[in-house]
Amino acid sequence: MIQYFKTIKEFRLKKGLKQEEVAKIIGISRASYISFEQGKTELSFSQVAKLSNIFGISLDEVEDGIRPQYEKYKEMILAYIRKGSSRDGKILKTKLAKLLYLADFAWFYNNLESMSGMQYRCIQYGPVPDMYFRAIDELEEAGKVSINRKEEMLLISENETSRKQKLSKLSKEEINLIEKIAKKWKDKKTSEIVDFTHNQLPYKLCSLDETIPYELITQEDPNNVY
Repeated sequence: MIQYFKTIKEFRLKKGLKQEEVAKIIGISRASYISFEQGKTELSFSQVAKLSNIFGISLDEVEDGIRPQYEKYKEMILAYIRKGSSRDGKILKTKLAKLLYLADFAWFYNNLESMSGMQYRCIQYGPVPDMYFRAIDELEEAGKVSINRKEEMLLISENETSRKQKLSKLSKEEINLIEKIAKKWKDKKTSEIVDFTHNQLPYKLCSLDETIPYELITQEDPNNVY
């Protein structure tokens, strides 16, 4: 991975800008920006787009350093629908989002890298990457999932043709972790997993709309990772 954070720091210093000034422009805390310049966390696409405008550089110059494994992330979604849905094959959209977060951060806890490379934001309803909603919509458009929008809470299920397809971008170890997390939360209410993620250190230590550093999960109690 290109260590583009070093390049951004060089541009900032040439511009004579303080870390706090840049952080304010892209909409994150100074602490989060410092963590980025130290190579500890990533930024979202929208935040990097703002940086490119500040320094007059193209997104292509930094894109290779921030590109998440988007197609793999969509396979993680399908894996959780297969393993974590109720008996009718459906899963609440909110619960699914939390399961994905647990997989990425639990994988980081053990391997010091996330499963998908997605960057999670601290929002009111819990940690979620901006691309989660886009990924769900694209899976629906591709005919892989169906969404029941008649319910107050959106229910997602995988279509039959999609269920026959192999999830080739996930390793056996990654699928095993997803299965373990899905099994633990399968019969739990959505409110329970929401409360659980809200009380974990990564969420508790971040401000609303801030990008959550993966490193925070390493300070969590081993029994409270997922």
